[in-house]
Amino acid sequence: MLLSEVASRSIHSTTVYDSLFTIHGCSMSAAQLSVILYIILCLEIGIVLVLLPWVPQGTFWVLSDWGNNYFLLYAARKTGMHALQAIVASGWMRGAVTGIGLLNIGIAFWEIFHFKQTVHSIQEGTEPATSSENAVRPPQTAPADLSHHERADDQPDNAGN
Repeated sequence: MLLSEVASRSIHSTTVYDSLFTIHGCSMSAAQLSVILYIILCLEIGIVLVLLPWVPQGTFWVLSDWGNNYFLLYAARKTGMHALQAIVASGWMRGAVTGIGLLNIGIAFWEIFHFKQTVHSIQEGTEPATSSENAVRPPQTAPADLSHHERADDQPDNAGN
């Protein structure tokens, strides 16, 4: 498909998610590309959050110990909360961060297994509403004879109020 065909198709389409992109001869819609990038993001964040709290000091030259890094020490000194370092360095906090990472990895695999369903829901969810029930209605004006404490939709109760 030529670039001019893609451009003319994207101009005439109703949403961005219907347009096609060509990457190395493989054409894909914007919805598919969005889901793929979301999956990559979830996997990357998940792997970092699972591994980073447990990496020993000096393993990757730039990473220091999880509970003894410069920014944590700086924040604890500036705020006067010296217990912050002990809390972050505890096994409970490392486990919680690892759990959030595992949750991200789980979301990524769920998106991989439900790829077609997610792409389809994105493409359906971005179509313009054409039914009359979703149409914008003009605002209703309240009658002028209401006092300041009454609402236009107030119904009288059993006592006649």
